[in-house]
Amino acid sequence: MFIIKHKWIFLTVSIILVVGSLLLVATKGIKRGIDFTGGTEVVVSYKSAQDVDLGSIKDNLTRTGFEVKDVSLQKKDLDGTNYVSIKLLGEVSQDKRQDFERAYTFDNDPSFVTKQISENVIGPSIGKELTQKAVWSIVLVSIVIILFVTFSFREVSKPVSSFKYGLLTIVTLIHDITIPLGMYAVLGITHGAEIDSLFVLALLTIMGISMADTIVVFDRVRENLKNRKSNETFAEVVGKSLNQTLLRSFNTSLAVLLVLFALYFFGPLSIHDFSLTLIVGMVVGTYSSIFVASPLLVLVEKWQKK
Repeated sequence: MFIIKHKWIFLTVSIILVVGSLLLVATKGIKRGIDFTGGTEVVVSYKSAQDVDLGSIKDNLTRTGFEVKDVSLQKKDLDGTNYVSIKLLGEVSQDKRQDFERAYTFDNDPSFVTKQISENVIGPSIGKELTQKAVWSIVLVSIVIILFVTFSFREVSKPVSSFKYGLLTIVTLIHDITIPLGMYAVLGITHGAEIDSLFVLALLTIMGISMADTIVVFDRVRENLKNRKSNETFAEVVGKSLNQTLLRSFNTSLAVLLVLFALYFFGPLSIHDFSLTLIVGMVVGTYSSIFVASPLLVLVEKWQKK
């Protein structure tokens, strides 16, 4: 009952985080990767004992006439090989191909062995299509969740209707994806992070994990409502359900977080932002399923009485 008794403390924390994230997104914006804007990404390996000067590569490309979106280090192998990602606006035409290769090659330094690993070209129309699909995927997932929860909780219509269980699940999901968006707005300013298809995948994963946690708690509430005592209030039933599922939720989240931290610290640099998004989403999702969804359920029941 501690969580239900002090529900406004936990809900206030969530409101501050969500409002702060929305303000960051509205004022600072979120940088979109070439997956959504279109462009060219080339991965080049530099085998050398010394680090690669990313600023020099960017300056060379800019002087050559290319519109550079970003030049970043993806990873560095133990043998000294640096893998650098070069992102350009637009495509590299055939007549500009040699100029492009000369721009990122250190010809004056024979210690650098340069090799192009991959090239990915996305047109503006494909980027627009991917943006639309990303938005629709999140919207459709939300609709399916509402319908699924409403159907699953159809036997529990009192004191809160099954449809409201579904709406509260969506409220917690909005909470869970808004905070990572705010985090990305900050990362875009400090580290130049850009949202891409991996970020959308991370959001969908967060939604799935958070929904599962929330439904576990709601399902325990449903079972306890069927067997509750005559003198037991709805708030007491929800509090008892939280106590019964609290340890399970924490243990599950901790096990997933251990894997995600390993992925973040030991995985390649190219998936660092993806791993960090999942870590933040996992923490926020666990918090919302315990400290947000259930207190909101109690508030809805109280508002209905009034």
